[in-house]
Amino acid sequence: MSRTDTASLQGLRVPLAALLGGVALLVVGVGLLFSTLGLRAGLEGFPTVVTGLVTSAYFAGFVLGTRICPLLIRRVGHVRAFAALASLASTMPILHVLWVAPAWWALLRGLTGVCLVGLYIVVESWLNVLAAPAQRGRVFSLYLAVSGLAMALGQGLLLVGDRLGFVPFALVSVLLSFALLPLTLTPVVEPEPLPAPRLGLRALYRLSPLGLAGAFGSGALAGALYGLGAVFVQRLGYGDAAAAGFMASAILGGALFQWPIGQWSDRHDRRVVLLASAVGIALLAGAGFVLVRLWPSALVPLGFAIGALLFALYGLSAAHVNDLVEPARALETSGGLLLVHGAGAALGPTLAGALMAALGPGSLLLYFAGVAALLAAYTLQRMRAAPAVPAQDKTGFVPMGDVGPAALHLDPRISRFPDERT
Repeated sequence: MSRTDTASLQGLRVPLAALLGGVALLVVGVGLLFSTLGLRAGLEGFPTVVTGLVTSAYFAGFVLGTRICPLLIRRVGHVRAFAALASLASTMPILHVLWVAPAWWALLRGLTGVCLVGLYIVVESWLNVLAAPAQRGRVFSLYLAVSGLAMALGQGLLLVGDRLGFVPFALVSVLLSFALLPLTLTPVVEPEPLPAPRLGLRALYRLSPLGLAGAFGSGALAGALYGLGAVFVQRLGYGDAAAAGFMASAILGGALFQWPIGQWSDRHDRRVVLLASAVGIALLAGAGFVLVRLWPSALVPLGFAIGALLFALYGLSAAHVNDLVEPARALETSGGLLLVHGAGAALGPTLAGALMAALGPGSLLLYFAGVAALLAAYTLQRMRAAPAVPAQDKTGFVPMGDVGPAALHLDPRISRFPDERT
């Protein structure tokens, strides 16, 4: 980045800090709610498959929201849409306490998913307005870093208050409400609605079968971890501190290791790195299935190691597809991958919950091992079927996280192209 670009970015410190501060509060609340619902569901005696279905409803709502929320924003504008969605989202945690029932919780989780993707779209649109094209890569990195660290911090709040009662749900509601203050009080020009085109699944499969499989598999793994990770620890008989430590370490591992793993993939055949990551997850999860029953202290390092590899899978898959796609189609390709990743996240918790119901809570690790092994086997098959991408045709790796479709415009691999919004 040039000195002019750096100085320009420094001039945006106040509005950028306000937006990212609001995002941090929002994501802390989201992370806390994931684990709180899992633990409370266990205390209420929900079968793990039911808990998985409740989690799946959130990700299904998230995917549905990518369709609905852009229409709402175009109809009423960013500010009004943001206010309506934020107001609805902040009531969801309290409504979970008023009626503890699986069907009701699934409905609330679906609505929460719709609301949150709409909030992400608005915030990401504002970030696009603030950042000039040359600055978007750096803003995107800051956005992902803040989101990852905030999600991990949310796990620590499991230890605040009485998890059996009202306190954690009220805390989530307060966090979501406080998140609105820096976001709504920041003077940002009303942005134009950003398109989020999606490449058809058939076309995406023809372009990169492995990229499609990697996006789906990474979603299936991440969704199960978010929704059932705390439940897994709880039902092994360990306490809240162990559940919070496992989840926080997994998320921190993903936040810290995406970049070095991605840099490794820039210098080698990206499919080899994807294969190594999937094999690593399978081996770690298989060993962990035995270790966590014998040594509870293994939970935190195991979570960190699995998270470091698991959360890199989506970024590796997206980078592999970007190596193959022509620049004019990079945005729609990324939109298609985001949709597939969300579909995997919607299905994963239900499958993992069913396996845990059949084989016991520790089988969440068997689920991780099985999904990762399938992805590894398919990666190996694709490596035999197609040659590696020439080094001169490769794009740079960009860490990816759980973002809305508007964040795709911040991806430096897309914003560097002459026509950024095609």
